[in-house]
Amino acid sequence: MDRRQFVRSLGLGTAALGAGGLATTAACVPSGNAQRADGNDDDDQILFIGDDVAIAQTKYGKIQGYLLNHVYTFLGVPYGADTSGKNRFMPPREPEPWTNVRPALFYGNSAPQNMKNKWGNNYYTFSDHWNYYDVSEDCLCLNIWTPALADGKKRPVLVWLHGGGFTSGNGIEQDGYHGENLSRAGDIVFCSVNHRLGPIGFSDLSAVGGEKYKDSGNVGMLDIISALRWIHDNIENFGGDPGNVTIIGQSGGGAKVCIVAAMPAAKGLVHKAVALSGSSIEAMDPAVSRKIGEYILREAGLAADQIDKLQEMPWEEYLEIANRASARYRAEQGEDGRRGGFSPVADGRNIPGGQFYSAANSVDTPQIPMMFCTTFHEWNPNRGDASLESITREEVVEKLRPRYGENSGAIVDAYARCFPDKRPIELWALITSSRAGVVRSANAKLAQGQPVYVAWFGWCPPLFNGRMRAFHCLDICFWFKNTDRMYTHTGGGRIPRVLSDKMSEALLRFMRTGDPNGGSLPTWPKYTEENGEVMILDNTCEVKNDPDREARAALI
Repeated sequence: MDRRQFVRSLGLGTAALGAGGLATTAACVPSGNAQRADGNDDDDQILFIGDDVAIAQTKYGKIQGYLLNHVYTFLGVPYGADTSGKNRFMPPREPEPWTNVRPALFYGNSAPQNMKNKWGNNYYTFSDHWNYYDVSEDCLCLNIWTPALADGKKRPVLVWLHGGGFTSGNGIEQDGYHGENLSRAGDIVFCSVNHRLGPIGFSDLSAVGGEKYKDSGNVGMLDIISALRWIHDNIENFGGDPGNVTIIGQSGGGAKVCIVAAMPAAKGLVHKAVALSGSSIEAMDPAVSRKIGEYILREAGLAADQIDKLQEMPWEEYLEIANRASARYRAEQGEDGRRGGFSPVADGRNIPGGQFYSAANSVDTPQIPMMFCTTFHEWNPNRGDASLESITREEVVEKLRPRYGENSGAIVDAYARCFPDKRPIELWALITSSRAGVVRSANAKLAQGQPVYVAWFGWCPPLFNGRMRAFHCLDICFWFKNTDRMYTHTGGGRIPRVLSDKMSEALLRFMRTGDPNGGSLPTWPKYTEENGEVMILDNTCEVKNDPDREARAALI
């Protein structure tokens, strides 16, 4: 599923749901800076690259990056072997060691995915201008930004898991994903990960392929575990602390964060977690995923003893077969078919069955603090349609009727009572962007007895006559100090930068201590189910107690 479909089904998008290196380390620009694009205050040289510059040691050999704006940058670093051929559907394997210094100067391949019609000439292309490079099954790579190399200093490590549901995206899909500014300002190591997606990463062939294919439904998540293990084993050479790793993701990446935080293999590899605009409290029913595996074999015209032929065909051909099989499954299974698709599977071994974080599932899983954040208008209906700005209450009710039937009017009225200052178009955006999913996830996480913090991002950019509102993906660049870099989301300048400084400071404090407090935001209380404490993030930040509780109740 794509980003919009993913959020609607899993998170919140609708109510339904040692060694080498440069001898000297770079000075860090203090936080609270002017967030300049170049990170410098003068006209000195900003890029350094050469035979003795930005050389780092890994378990598999040395890599060469570059030093830009006081931050060492390494891109496309392999943490796993090519996943094509005999490695398709198999758990990730370690990369082959190399002897020469390997260049790590550009982003690695994106995982196989549907690349058609990603760049239409429209408002969304202008705003998001997605970054995609080569696509192949040799995609297990990560990017690293760090202020220093092998200096003995143990910096917190942030690991970014990209969005796009479980079927699309990459570690640098948007400019807002860039790690340089936060690394420099916070004196941290920032990593981002590419991993297998869609049918390549989540085809459960265990029922038709037996023991050999027992992990095939979860290899995309096992890739993430492999990346975290690589970070644990190598990050000290990049100035990082393997004992203080925070995972953060948005949309599908938020759900990946929730799943990793429930995986036994992640214990000891992750120490804090942040889920933005996407969450999950259970994985796919294996009875469904295995049935889809049977449909795939049938769609390919293969017998069970021919299943290995699925490893031999081009990935483009396999994606077409698998997607046809999934569509056929949904069509033939009726209501139950809505659960079909390609996403992590509750196999009871890699990912627990039942609800995440429950007492039964928490014994062998990470016991870690967690932050959740969503935006006010994840799926604002009219960023590109000015005519909807003057929609009436009655027209909103009619727009909602196909989904909510006779309850549509009561839902609109409930939101109007909670938000009396909002116009009908804004109420519509709030309804389609309900926090129901993230509230469920936060409540589930409380079962572990670990601190939980919840935020709600409401800042609206002054673009497209204000119609963009606090849309899905907008808050990412604020957390990462990239509001000037991602100017097509924010407009750039001082106003978004001020909020970004507050939010990134809270994130950095959470990374270091498990508590976002102590910076320039108001006191941020721990979340409780009784009060529903939530930090509102806007030009004026404030804490409220579950301000949309009555409205969410109307959606049930």
